[in-house]
Amino acid sequence: MSLKKIIPSIFGLTMMYMCVPPANNTTQTAADKAKIDSLRKVRCPRLMSSAAEYYRNRDWKQTAKIYKEITSLNCDEWNPVYAPPQEIYQYYAIAYEQMGRFDSSEYVLLDGLQKLPNNVELRKRLAYSFKKQGKLDQEIIEYERLIEMAPQEISIMNDLSKLYKDNDRFDDQIFILEKILKIDGDNEIAQSELAMAFESSGRDPLDVYRKRYEDNPENLSYGLGYSGKLIEAERHKDAIPILKEVINQDPSFKLAYRDLGEAYKIIDNLKSAASAYKDLFEIDPRDTRVALDISKIYLADRDYRLALKWADKALNLDKSSGDGFFQKAEVYFQSWENFQQNNSLDDRIVAKLAYNYYLKAERKGYRGETKIKYLNNLDSNFIFGKEDWFMVSSKIKRSGGISTSTAVYDWVKEILKAENNWK
Repeated sequence: MSLKKIIPSIFGLTMMYMCVPPANNTTQTAADKAKIDSLRKVRCPRLMSSAAEYYRNRDWKQTAKIYKEITSLNCDEWNPVYAPPQEIYQYYAIAYEQMGRFDSSEYVLLDGLQKLPNNVELRKRLAYSFKKQGKLDQEIIEYERLIEMAPQEISIMNDLSKLYKDNDRFDDQIFILEKILKIDGDNEIAQSELAMAFESSGRDPLDVYRKRYEDNPENLSYGLGYSGKLIEAERHKDAIPILKEVINQDPSFKLAYRDLGEAYKIIDNLKSAASAYKDLFEIDPRDTRVALDISKIYLADRDYRLALKWADKALNLDKSSGDGFFQKAEVYFQSWENFQQNNSLDDRIVAKLAYNYYLKAERKGYRGETKIKYLNNLDSNFIFGKEDWFMVSSKIKRSGGISTSTAVYDWVKEILKAENNWK
């Protein structure tokens, strides 16, 4: 055959073979998949069981080794019920954490998050691995992602707030803390942290409480919190209208009355202070402490008549403690210090009344300091005694007691009874 005939023949055969399609690999791929599935069906349950056993026994090296085989076989893809993906990657990462290999834990978790990008628990562990490696910026990024994924989870926000604080990112911290307070307005820790963040950022921490109250004027606890912070800042005059508004909304809010009374006391508006405490006493007329507070306010205002009246109220409510006896002694003693002139008979009577009530206070267990020692150190002529009793009229002696008679002591209605050794 000539060369001219052979060449076309060869060319034709070549073209024929080139045009024949390649062999179909579908049957081979399906067979391989079936083989892998069969292998997984046998191996994955065994591996999961072994991993659980090693994990329980805290054999972290073997735990990591088994989970590596599990992930290599993609057991979670074979049966996510018997081999849950979250469980696999979480426990796999924990095994490395327990060995202090946080870089390996990071690698495992990043691998798991490729399959489960919205898994909160895996992302929490990833943030933890970044923390242990000192990768603060990456840790913060993960927490910021977590906030978006779980916007109601306060514990995550608290962790992010602390990270911002530790890195002097106070404006970011304020943003997160305000988110917390929108969810839980009574969160005292967040409130305190927010005030400190404001202060650290150069802003007035009172703005936190003011804005919260102004945005929620019907929330009485916010009003009380704001007024409390004003009082702490020694802005008592500013606190007063806030407390009045709280009381206007709830006339039975006892704590607001007490704070209002204290604010008035600090600015030396004693009459208004007494009025606030009297309103409080009307709410609970069995509260001995309030009666004592009112007596102390009137005593500071040198209104001895009313001071004595409220000391007596306190005593009538509770004679078992020494507080009421002490307060009554204080009224007599301070009035004696204020009014005494030339050591008159009435002065000596009032001094003796004070002395007697101080004694009663001590006998009832009063633990504060009384004026007993001071009065004992005075000349005996300053306190009504046996010699004074000897000098009084027969009529007074027959009555068994003596009372004051001068105008400055006209509020003293109590009779000083004669003691046995005077007769």
